[in-house]
Amino acid sequence: MKEGVLVFDKSTGRYDIRFNIDEYYGGLHCGDCFEVLINNEWKPTCIEMSNEWYLVGINTTNLLGLRVRK
Repeated sequence: MKEGVLVFDKSTGRYDIRFNIDEYYGGLHCGDCFEVLINNEWKPTCIEMSNEWYLVGINTTNLLGLRVRK
């Protein structure tokens, strides 16, 4: 698995994973699954969209900068 951080791509309106300065996952879509680091523990989740983007089973309103691995 590769670790990175969640970033928002304004041009597509989607979140993406930035693995390093010039390497990206390529854009996340509804239902894409990965793990997110919460309280020093990796938790499985999927990204979904309602009125806003959210992570299933993760209680946060700010996705920017979250450490993830896929």
